[in-house]
Amino acid sequence: MNTSHPPNKMGHTDVEVNNLTKLLFLLTLCLSTALVLLKGVTAFWYIYFMRFIVLFSNIIPINLRVNLDLSKIWYSICIHKDDNIPDTVVRNTTIPEELGRICYLLSDKTGTLTQNEMVFKKLHLGTVSFGTESFSEVKDHVASEYSNGSRHGSKVRKTLAFRVKESVRALAICHNVTPSGCDEEEEKEEGEKEEGIDNPGLAGYDMSEKMQYQAASPDEVALVEWTEEVNLTLVYRDRQVMRLRTPAGKLEQFQILTMFPFTSESKRMGIIVKDVDTGEITFVMKGADVVMANIVQYNDWLEEECDNMAREGLRTLVVAKKQLSQEQYDDFEKRYSEAKLAIHERARQMRNVQLTLEGDMELLCVTGVEDKLQPDVRTTLELLANAGIKVILKGSVGGQ
Repeated sequence: MNTSHPPNKMGHTDVEVNNLTKLLFLLTLCLSTALVLLKGVTAFWYIYFMRFIVLFSNIIPINLRVNLDLSKIWYSICIHKDDNIPDTVVRNTTIPEELGRICYLLSDKTGTLTQNEMVFKKLHLGTVSFGTESFSEVKDHVASEYSNGSRHGSKVRKTLAFRVKESVRALAICHNVTPSGCDEEEEKEEGEKEEGIDNPGLAGYDMSEKMQYQAASPDEVALVEWTEEVNLTLVYRDRQVMRLRTPAGKLEQFQILTMFPFTSESKRMGIIVKDVDTGEITFVMKGADVVMANIVQYNDWLEEECDNMAREGLRTLVVAKKQLSQEQYDDFEKRYSEAKLAIHERARQMRNVQLTLEGDMELLCVTGVEDKLQPDVRTTLELLANAGIKVILKGSVGGQ
């Protein structure tokens, strides 16, 4: 056990005043000694030495210590009674004087300068961009594509409406979000199957009711909530199955084959799903532009648009997909299962197998999500800059 006594903590001003007092006391001794020598050393030289010390004692600012302590108490009272920072408790009178010495301010961005409340702001497809004012057009495109019944990307011309629908569906699929009440939904579906209902999961469901979602990342919740706004709603999710409600009120069911969770090292996440109705196997991935730029097919707009969104203060995500044949997935699954059973360097082997899929992916869209700032953050940063304090933010605007 560490039985050493903790050192006494003192403010920088106290230390400087103490050092200055010691220097002035040494100066008083030197002056007194010099004057005694100039007068001449006599039998009573020590009396003159003490006289000179008393005469020069005014050099030492005794009242400065009292004034400093009174100032600290006054500053503490002012901070405690400041209406702009209510309920502030000053537990140490040394803190006010130390505040004036701050030169650098290190701050996290998410949750500190921001409210950690994500709002979907922009969807960019390369040739066209949709903002908050034009999200109704996205809603119309998604509804028209589903009403036409076009679900096979290889058999239709990739019109704007089709590209919008594919982008929205990719956002509704690639995530780790779970709708609240999935257990109740599963029990209700089993009862509907027993009663012979053709489309289980929709009977007795209030179509106007807004879904509640749970996820570790508020970014993903914002994306899924936006897909609900354009009428492609995640209504059920477990480890094996995912269901989306289309604008027509029907259910799209996907079997979750493989999940690649997001990590700070990879800066991306992916999912392989199988459409239960068509049998199509799709690999969907989203991540930061710095890593996705080397994964997607060649394009001339990704970097520029990500930079533009970053300058607007938006958190960007690049979304891409890749169609897999049954043979391709079976081969991948075999190698991935072998890597998961490896004894040595299992994570590296699994990563290498995953990298065989991450190439020549079709770029779908770039999303921009805004994290709302805390009240008066802009004014506070300007005041700090005017005071000569340099603010260093941790993290990047364009990351997840």
